[in-house]
Amino acid sequence: MQIPIKRAIEKVPGGMMVVPLLAGALIATFYPETPKYFGSFTGALFSGALTILAVFYVCMGASIDFKATPYIVKKGGTLLIVKVGIAVLLGLVAGHFLGEAPIVGGMFAGISTLAIVAAMNDTNGGLYMALMGQYGRPRDVGAYTIMTLESGPFLTMITLGVAGLSAFPVQTLIGAILPLLVGMIIGNLDREMRDFLSKAVPVMIPFFAFALGAGLDLSKVWQAGLLGLGLGVAVVVVTGIPLFLADRLTGGNGVAGVAAASTAGNAAAVPAIVAAANPIYADAAGPATILIAACVVVTAILVPVLTAWTASIVGRDVEPVDGDAASAAPAALARD
Repeated sequence: MQIPIKRAIEKVPGGMMVVPLLAGALIATFYPETPKYFGSFTGALFSGALTILAVFYVCMGASIDFKATPYIVKKGGTLLIVKVGIAVLLGLVAGHFLGEAPIVGGMFAGISTLAIVAAMNDTNGGLYMALMGQYGRPRDVGAYTIMTLESGPFLTMITLGVAGLSAFPVQTLIGAILPLLVGMIIGNLDREMRDFLSKAVPVMIPFFAFALGAGLDLSKVWQAGLLGLGLGVAVVVVTGIPLFLADRLTGGNGVAGVAAASTAGNAAAVPAIVAAANPIYADAAGPATILIAACVVVTAILVPVLTAWTASIVGRDVEPVDGDAASAAPAALARD
């Protein structure tokens, strides 16, 4: 007898991130002594988020190919710059009014500069490539090899520093990106290592999601729910329009830009890492994690609908591609 657990989880938008995170949060809320009671390996699962994430980013880095074609560099680089640029701009505005601490009262309780920046910075790569496989060109799928540089806390830390908030020591910034860089070097030196390590990327997601959830208090989720919905809609609108225009400027039809207007599941891990690097963000990290998890779900629902709608208006761009650009995309899709 087989129970389709994986299929059931994947029916939930961002399920491999959201469902384990919710499971960890439920245990932490109603049975908070569980990790201490069992201890050993079981207890470690509740508190090992940063260690698991370090391994995750090494494996993620191994999937990034240095030998991207010129089109992929242009398209992926443009979408990367626009997405991160919007996060920087919003970080400057939010940082001016909010600083490092979250809002503590009223209908916006829990919102923070950290939550806004982390939600805007990182694109849901699996969603993007699946949509491009259906509505775009192979070379547009391959563009995500450049956009994977959004992954992790490094750009969020840089953005917070640019916004004039509490900076991070140089060694901390290097430490945030070092696992990704090590993975990139290993993966490009040895294709067999790339294949070996990249297969672990999706496997690690539910484990660090559970550990992150174990640090959340669900009694505050009802406040974050509406904010998460609003933040998710804001990500789609605020990043989607500039990304659409940027895609048009790089020779696309705009569909790739809309498909990139989402929040990645692993973005929910960023607040905890940022807080670990600089404790001044500790108060903002918990609410930000909940907000971003909600944001992942909202964008995972809205972006496919809007991408399909955009494609119905501008038409599917299925222009044949040649040479390296055509061959690079299937490899990129296989790696993510």
